[in-house]
Amino acid sequence: MNLNGKILVTGGAGFIGSHIVDSLMEIRDVDEIVVIDDLSTGKAWNIRHHIGSDRFRFVKGDICNRRVIHEVMKDVNYVFHEAALANVPLSLKDPHRCYEINVTGTLNLLEEARIQDSIFIYASSCAVYGNPQSIPLREDDPPRPISPYGASKLSAETLCIAYNEAYGLKSACLRYFNVYGPRQAYSQYAGVITIFTNRALRDEDLIIYGDGMQTRDFIYVRDIVEANLLSAECEDAYGNIFNVGTGKETSIIELALKIREITGADVRIIHKPPLKGDIRRSVADISRMKRILGFTPRTSLEDGLSSFIKYVSSGLQ
Repeated sequence: MNLNGKILVTGGAGFIGSHIVDSLMEIRDVDEIVVIDDLSTGKAWNIRHHIGSDRFRFVKGDICNRRVIHEVMKDVNYVFHEAALANVPLSLKDPHRCYEINVTGTLNLLEEARIQDSIFIYASSCAVYGNPQSIPLREDDPPRPISPYGASKLSAETLCIAYNEAYGLKSACLRYFNVYGPRQAYSQYAGVITIFTNRALRDEDLIIYGDGMQTRDFIYVRDIVEANLLSAECEDAYGNIFNVGTGKETSIIELALKIREITGADVRIIHKPPLKGDIRRSVADISRMKRILGFTPRTSLEDGLSSFIKYVSSGLQ
């Protein structure tokens, strides 16, 4: 990797952000890594092994605070912007807060990145697509978000592209599909892999809403990190939007069966009425990522699940 200098990771104590930090700390030419996180969902535990390093600094702060952002952005060469209210149900309960964090917070960072001439990598979401009109989903498909969360991510993407066009800011937007892996917190709002894994290991039945034939594109967190780092050092990535998934479609019933098999859990799969607004099919077209970044995800679903189940069963979850 050719990354160097000073790097800011917003939400760097969170699930994905902390894995980005881990990889950055392995790059010798990186002089300093600054993490800003308000710890509302992130955990200090995720970055505990870097505390004390002279190359690492943690700032507990809010990206909506312009004074704090001005301070942490001084002399920053790269920004990996992971901080967000990344939850559809919570965005429905408090759309104003969702907009403030995901849009205004991003604008605060973009403006400082413009001043510092930083390279800006934005963590977006496949939620911008809403209910797809066709499969697989392509970056040029019309976005039709169906939640305040999806709308906020689309708004922030638009700002990133506008700053690239208007100011020449080197920015790229990564539309994450269904990310899973170590450090993903277990809660009622967690991803389905985290919920199924934790329930199976507790000998609790796996609950599927609907017939289980709805599909998702599951990508392991290590592959998400690699896509971030590659996009930061690829000139052709700037001003672009990328789907970051595997391009492989997995049904929820198939996922439940795989997790039950790997864990060896003697649990039932129970069907309940479908959730309102649940997207039926979702899978990424990753041809742009392959062509421009030269990247294809390496981790198969079977390998990723086995690794994650081993992590959770070790008691580290």
